[in-house]
Formats: sequence, C-alpha cells, structure tokens
Amino acid sequence: MTDFKNDKRIVLTLDAGGTNMVFCAMKGGDFITSPLTLPAHSDTLDLCLGSMVTGFKSIIETVGEKPSAISFAFPGPADYPHGIIGGYLPNFPSFRDGVALGPFLEKTFGVPVFINNDGDLFAYGEALGGILPEINARLEAAGSEKRYHNLIGYTFGTGFGIGIVVNGELNRGDNSCVETFCLPHKDNRDMIVEDGIAIKAIKRIYGELSGDTGHRLEPKDIFDIAEGTVPGDRDAAVKTFAEIGAAAGDAMATAATLIDGLIVIGGGITASHKYFMPALLAALRGKIHTFKGEETGRVQSRIYDLDSPEEFAAFAKGDQQKLKIYGSDEEVVYDPQKRIGIAISKMGASKAISTGAYTFALSQLDKLK
Repeated sequence: MTDFKNDKRIVLTLDAGGTNMVFCAMKGGDFITSPLTLPAHSDTLDLCLGSMVTGFKSIIETVGEKPSAISFAFPGPADYPHGIIGGYLPNFPSFRDGVALGPFLEKTFGVPVFINNDGDLFAYGEALGGILPEINARLEAAGSEKRYHNLIGYTFGTGFGIGIVVNGELNRGDNSCVETFCLPHKDNRDMIVEDGIAIKAIKRIYGELSGDTGHRLEPKDIFDIAEGTVPGDRDAAVKTFAEIGAAAGDAMATAATLIDGLIVIGGGITASHKYFMPALLAALRGKIHTFKGEETGRVQSRIYDLDSPEEFAAFAKGDQQKLKIYGSDEEVVYDPQKRIGIAISKMGASKAISTGAYTFALSQLDKLK
C-alpha cells in the first residue's frame, strides 16, 4: 500500500447509518470538506437513493473537481465486490430485495465505486491509521518488543458491527458476510446479540428495569441519568449499560478466541464506556469449564484494558523470563504471556470508517493501473 497520507487523489466517502448519512471528501488521509449529514430514509428506496445522489453531488460541488472514486460503508450483508446490496438488512429495509447500488452510482457519477461493510471499514481504518499503529508505537516507546498485526473492530450504535484485519489485509470473507450481530445473546439463545447491545436495546432494558416502558429517552438521556445530572432511575440506568457490556463481552470472547488480535470499540454508545466496560471486561476475562470440571479462560489470552495507564504498563511489560539453551550455558529471554488488549477508538467511528473507505479505494485503484 502506498503512503496514503501523501496521496493526492480525492475520494468521496459516506458513513451510511440507518438514521443518517454523513458525506465527505478525503485527500491524503484527511477530510478536505466539512461533513454533510442528510437523513437516510432507509425504509423508502427512492428517497434513500435520492439522499445519496444529493449528498455526493453537494460534496463534488464543494471540492470543485471530479473525484478519483467513491468509497463508503454500508451496514449489513451484501455482495460487496459487485456493489449489490440485499438480504437481511434490519437498518435498511428498503434494500432487502436487492439493489445494484454500486453500478447505479458508477453510472450516475462516472467513477469507480467501492462499497464495504461499515464494521469492516471501521476496523480497516483503525488498523492503518488508528489504534493498531498507536498501540505498537506505545509498545516501542515502552521498550517492549511485542508488536500486533491483527485487529478486531466493533461498532456500537444502531447495530452491532464487526470488522477483522489480519496482517494488514481486510477479511471480507468469501461471501462478504463477516458478521457478529446474529450471534446468540448469552442470556437468551433464541435472540440475536444485537438486540441486547444496540440503541434499541438500551431503551428497552432501561424501560424494563425502571418500570417505565413507555419512556421516550435516548441512550444519551439514559447516560445522563446514570451520571446523576438529570432526573430518572439512576440504578436502572447503570444496570442497563452493565447488561449491554456483558452481552458484548460474551460475543467478543468468541471472536478474540478465533482471531487473536487487539480489539477496538467505536460508535456513539462508547461515550458510556465507564458504565459498560467493567462488565464487558469481566465477560472477556470469565472462566469456562471442561466436561471434567477443569477451569480455563473464556479467552486463552490475558485481557488488558489499554485505556488504563496501569494496565497498559503491565501489558507492555509482559512476563520476561530467562531460559537456558539445552546443552549450553547460554540463555535466551522470552515472553510466554499470551495477551491481547481492548481500547475505545480515539479516531471515532465516523473518521475511522472514512479512513478505511479512503485507503481501500486507493488500494483498489492501484490494482486497476
């Protein structure tokens, strides 16, 4: 991959959420326009596509020149290599019968169009320009030889998304269907885990715990109640975030066991991390038993909260040990501790997704040369 921070090509980006769409243009890894937010109209196809065309046209007018490509995120399963969106899309019901979105936009704007899952691009952006290089730089500064090459990214918001980057390569899967929303909830195996984590879950759980099932509060309101800055059932608010943290941690443990990489979390709900992280970490650090009753970790690696200075120091230090080389007096120093860390995104989900979209487009354009 070329140095994207010095690349002069312009790529239009879009963070397509079920509620709003955020349009921008990027060059050299930075935004060169202010974000433009338009309603998604996700339940009406004509209005939704109209918002996309209006948004991209407005950004092109602002930039004043034709872009090299359009690249953006879209939530849910699809045939991303061909730009076909369809299938079970809870946040975009008007796309369920299938929409040739990529070809439509290519025909409209006359440039290559690249579409990926929002969770994928979030993780890709964090892997190339976010938490992964940041943690490796901090490890180097701390004198540690440990370096990380794999990343699992999660988005907490309207949905519960995932993205996986292995050795700098985005894992799109053979069917463009790397998902986590449909894993079973730890307390109800017949319910998808997203229904216990996303925005709708926070509203529902708070209503159940407080007894006020008819409330019209948003997650920010419930967070403010937990903080004690506005009236409400504070105990129910705190327990609400703990419940979603436990559900998320259980789902993350499955991925961390299989992928063995750092974990980063982004999305609007992360503002409440002080309330959900303890339960999330407890789930990741939990125990599980064999048929014989033997205890082992839910995740085989030790889990560290990388946003804690004390835990990061222990994470960087590891467990240095000396080992004699068989048949000689020489020694080698090694670190037998298996460990991974988890952190809240510093870029923010929208910037990380856009960075992922931008760098993905550049890599694909280079292949077309």
